[in-house]
Amino acid sequence: MNLQIDFSRGGNDTLDRVIEAYGFKTKVALAEHLGIASSSLANRYKRDFFPSDIVVRCMAETGATLEWLATGNGPKFDGVDLDVLRITKQKVVDGQLYDDGMLMLDKATFQPGKAIPSQPICIIEGSTTFVIEREFSEIFDGEWLVEVEGKTSVRTLTRIPVRRVRVGGSGTAFDCAIEDINVIGRVALTIISG
Repeated sequence: MNLQIDFSRGGNDTLDRVIEAYGFKTKVALAEHLGIASSSLANRYKRDFFPSDIVVRCMAETGATLEWLATGNGPKFDGVDLDVLRITKQKVVDGQLYDDGMLMLDKATFQPGKAIPSQPICIIEGSTTFVIEREFSEIFDGEWLVEVEGKTSVRTLTRIPVRRVRVGGSGTAFDCAIEDINVIGRVALTIISG
């Protein structure tokens, strides 16, 4: 591969691809992830210089290829055929979900014989990381990502007769109809940071 990078221009398009590689929706989300002021990122866009420091960090954290980040050509990620899940990551803050980049997770992390999530999302709540499977046909006893009155969190659901559930795990447990809460997905994997 003979890759030619013009370090004096092309930074805007490259930064847009960095945002895409992380899975962010906004420039502000990228600035927060990088730990820089949004005005500093705006200056990077204004100068339009190739952001080599940001590109190297993005490559390390997302697996995006230099060729794609720099030029928009070639495969976005190396090893697309590897057994790695690229999962959109979100953080729960005061019951609201905020984009927080991507999580790359080896499929071998899941227990043998258990299905690999087909529509996963990663949720960080405090010091715990959850991989949530959004594809499900039935609600059963276990931990689920739910929205209750506009607030999202991982809660323990227990089925009780006549299409009702007991919602526990945070504060006081309560019973309600399944239709009274928005069940987003079931917890497929829990990672506790120590």
